[in-house]
Order: sequence, then C-alpha cells, then structure tokens
Amino acid sequence: MERVNSTSLTEFILTGIPYPLRLRTFLFVFFLLIYILTQLGNLLILVTVWVDPQLHARPMYIFLGVLSIIDMGISTTIVPRLMMNFTLGIKPIPFGGCVAQLYFYHFLGSTQCFLYTLMAYDRYLAICRPLRYHVLMNAKLSTLLVAGAWVAGSIHGALHAILTFRLPYCEPNQVDYFFCDIPAVLRLACTDTTVNEQVTFVDIGVVVATCFSLILLSYVQITQAILRICTTDGRRRAFSTCGAHVTVVTVYYVPCAFIYLRSETNSPLDGAAALFPTAITPFLNPLIYTLRNQEVKLALKRIIGGPETKSEV
Repeated sequence: MERVNSTSLTEFILTGIPYPLRLRTFLFVFFLLIYILTQLGNLLILVTVWVDPQLHARPMYIFLGVLSIIDMGISTTIVPRLMMNFTLGIKPIPFGGCVAQLYFYHFLGSTQCFLYTLMAYDRYLAICRPLRYHVLMNAKLSTLLVAGAWVAGSIHGALHAILTFRLPYCEPNQVDYFFCDIPAVLRLACTDTTVNEQVTFVDIGVVVATCFSLILLSYVQITQAILRICTTDGRRRAFSTCGAHVTVVTVYYVPCAFIYLRSETNSPLDGAAALFPTAITPFLNPLIYTLRNQEVKLALKRIIGGPETKSEV
C-alpha cells in the first residue's frame, strides 16, 4: 500500500543489531578485532600468493588471492558501520552512502558466488582430469574467468542498487538492520515494492541456485574420483584439498539462502544470519585456507625463512 508522507530522504538511520547495553564495549572491541584480523589475515594470503613464485602462477591461488581481495572489501563495506552501532549517539548514513553500501555488498557478494563456483571447477579439473588440467585451466584462462566474475558481479550490484533507490522513500528513515540491504531498505518505500521483491528473489535465487548447483555437481564428481583412489594417503590429501572450500561454501551459502530466498523477509534471525557472509566468513577464510592448505603454509615458511628454507624445500 502506498504511503502518503512521501519525502526526499537525505539520510538513513541504521538501527543495528539488538544487544544488552552492558555488552556495548565488549561488542565494539570484538568486532574491531574481527575487522583487524580479517584485513591482516587476507592481506597475508594476498601477499603470500603474490610473492611466492610457486603460487602466483597457479589458477587455484589466483582465485584464492582474488577471494582475499573480496573478503577485505566486504568486511570494509559492512563491519566499520556495524561497529558504530556500539558507540554513543545516533550516527546516520547519508543517502549516497547507503546506495554505495548496498551496491558494493551485492557487487562483491555476487562476485564471491561466481568465484566459489570457479574454485570448485578448478578442483574438479585438478582431481578428475589431472592429465589435462594444465590444458583446460591455466593462468591466462583463470585471469579471464576472474575478470568475467568481476564484470558479472558489478552488473548484479548495479541492477539492485538502481532498482532499489529509484523508488521514493518515506519517513521515518530508520532501517531496521545493521547495513543497507535490499529487504530492509524496501520496507521504507512509499510505493508498492512487489516488482523489486520479485526481481530480488528471482535474480539472487538464480545466482545462488546456479552457483550452488554447479558447486554441488563438481563435488559429487570429485567425491567419486576420490573414492577411486587406491591409497589412504591419496584420499586424505584429496579430501584435505577440497575440505576448506566445502566448509567456506557451506558457511556462505546457507545464510544467504535463508535471508533472500524466503517469502517472509523480516525475521529477527536475519541480522544474525547476515553476520556470517558479512563478518564471519571473511574472518574465517584466511584461517581455513592457511591451516588446512599445506602449500600455503610451506609458502609462508619460505617467505619467513628466506633462502635457507627455500633450499630445504
């Protein structure tokens, strides 16, 4: 139903996530540490992949380096604004800032979906087509695929930003969320939002369903190939290689599906679910990919240890 008090809003107020006042300082410090560790951890992976000659020309690590850039971007887009929720006073976000936050979140988030799919395809080729891997996947092709993911993600983000902010918005200007996301912002619109809701459901649904289906198909093939490996050590190494990716994909896709692919989009659990793709997953990625990836750990040792370590390896 249309609201009559249509006005030209110049700013929004993000209500944030509910919390006990006695935990304000703890939560501020907690998310500050999460943010700092996210940036440092992903920067460490990015530098390691870039500096180590054994990694930066391999498709898997090109994808990993790009994933680190995306994680740093998503964290920077969301977490500093979330931390302001734990400080005193009302700190509105300008209209343009809200547009930028929504755009960059969906731009980087959809690019991450495409990248996870490329990483699954890369693992499929490495394990199921090992003899043809270097023909089917090389540094040049992986760079082109990454560029395509960036372009597709940018179009996806621009589509949602334009569709969302072409609408007139009404007072009150309080967004019942901790960042400017589509469902929360649309609730302030002064006009019918059915078309926007349908486009959001279909577009995000197609991206999530397609990417997740391709990832699932890749890992079904990978699992079958691993089970045909005769040696226990070979199976263990293959599962270890893919285990990190499966963990990250699960932590990322399940909350996204919960938030966007439901008819009721105003659940109190939405905020908690949104913390996973916006704050938790970017923080966990460096831990998962370094602790469970032997080649990254060896590369770190080579960089830290210098020539002696390199000669030993």
